[in-house]
Amino acid sequence: MTDKQDYDDGGRQVSELRVFVPTPLRESLCKLVEKLEPRVTMIRDQTLLPPQLYPGDHQGDPDFQRTAAQQAEYERLIDSADALYGVPGQSGRQLRRTVRANPRLRWVHTTPAGGGRQVEAAQLTEDELSRIVFTTSGGVHGEPLAEFAVFGVFAGAKELPRLMADQRTRIWGARRAVPLVSAQRVAVVGLGGIGRVVAQKLGALGANVVGVHRHNVQAPGVAAVEPPERLAEVLSEADAVVLCLPATEQTLHMLSRNVLRHVKPGITVVNVGRGSTIDEEALIEALTNGRVGFAALDVFENEPLPADSPLWDLPNVVVSPHNAGTYLEEERQIAELFAENAGRLLDGKPLLNIVNTVEFY
Repeated sequence: MTDKQDYDDGGRQVSELRVFVPTPLRESLCKLVEKLEPRVTMIRDQTLLPPQLYPGDHQGDPDFQRTAAQQAEYERLIDSADALYGVPGQSGRQLRRTVRANPRLRWVHTTPAGGGRQVEAAQLTEDELSRIVFTTSGGVHGEPLAEFAVFGVFAGAKELPRLMADQRTRIWGARRAVPLVSAQRVAVVGLGGIGRVVAQKLGALGANVVGVHRHNVQAPGVAAVEPPERLAEVLSEADAVVLCLPATEQTLHMLSRNVLRHVKPGITVVNVGRGSTIDEEALIEALTNGRVGFAALDVFENEPLPADSPLWDLPNVVVSPHNAGTYLEEERQIAELFAENAGRLLDGKPLLNIVNTVEFY
């Protein structure tokens, strides 16, 4: 364990940041942060953290338990830190305890891109939300999620379910014309960090990309931007739609039953944002009656996806277990982002990926 104070004997603060790591993080990455930003001391004790089950696992083994003595030490270290690399236990309740027990806490970095939900779950007061800056790992997952989105659009266009069904039954299917993605119109809903990468990749492949966003922004690969109020009209002419939205009150069931009634028949639906943005029951009906031709889903309204969900059995659905954003370099990129933000904090500069504490994204 490394332990270093950032106050001198006179109680005067010095220009360094004491960071505790309350969630699983490889030792090599703790050292990387300290190398990239030497004013940061990463306080960690690997014996207090659950072992990772896979690279990029921020939760750790769910069967791990601390002894009473270990829990007391864990909380002591949390309560002595200036900043946290991750939310304790990935839990809003534990985050609330931490904020109220540690008046010196200045910054909490949430490791998920959608870490705003963890901050919202903490149910902090306005004073607490203003006292501490919260950031997310937004942008780190853009490339892998965009690749999944491109896969989904291609899978729908090239009739992957039909190919797989013919293969399983050893049927040499009749020759048939299939559409070119480069001749398709694709709607990308949400032009934040992920949506921009999705749009850029699809645009580079020749697709006619229309963005749906609250503001009329400029984004590479996007031919036009429409407001959310025109979503149904946009999807009535789209061959595919990719949802890249955060979970907020405004985005809840944005792909609604009413919107699905107006989509172009046979449309492909891809979701790499949050499951709550789709009315799942209405989507299942649209997939069953053919209004939606294919769906590639990485996120769902309830996770893990319940065993009795019809989505498991629908032949025109690809179910991904909220894993499309997990990749080998994820942890390293989050560590680099954290080091960059630590330097910004120490230098009094604006931080990247600050959580909106009104809509919590």
